[in-house]
Amino acid sequence: MKTGLVLSVIGAALLLAGPLGSRVGLWSFVIGFLLLALSLLLGLVGASLSLVAGFKTGQWQMAVAGIVIGLAVVSVPSAFIMSGVGKPPIHDITTDTVNPPPFVAILPLRAGAANPPEYGGSEVADHLFVRHHTAVELADRTQELGLVKRQRDRDDHRVVRLTLTPAGRRDARRGAPGMCARSRRAAPSPRR
Repeated sequence: MKTGLVLSVIGAALLLAGPLGSRVGLWSFVIGFLLLALSLLLGLVGASLSLVAGFKTGQWQMAVAGIVIGLAVVSVPSAFIMSGVGKPPIHDITTDTVNPPPFVAILPLRAGAANPPEYGGSEVADHLFVRHHTAVELADRTQELGLVKRQRDRDDHRVVRLTLTPAGRRDARRGAPGMCARSRRAAPSPRR
């Protein structure tokens, strides 16, 4: 009876300890992820054992506590896993978006990749008062609407310039009503 509850509580402790210990430098992020995975397993086993014990003994107080804690532990990593389903893989080139190294030699190898190496840059995001991934999503959607086209810089292949297409210029000349209608279609959908 108590085993399920104890496993669920240990899973909850590991769920907190894994990322926090990695964050404060007690262990590497790999150990943090391993502890996160272990917490998922312990939460699942703890909730399952608590459910079985509840049916066997009819004592539901501790069983419900084990089930609730176990499922809460399972829900956190599961939510992270589900949020990544269907997303393209992250680039393994660099995480330094302010001053990325010039990987010009490998850009031809990335041509046609599902997740191209272009980075919209912090400047565009700052002007739009959004984060960089939102700016890239806006650029993708306005390109899909035919309002802008992308062109790689001749001197620095990391730089991609957005220019208005004739349809984009026509909407810009029309002013706010036309741009607002298309902007609403290009705006990122709210995530829930």
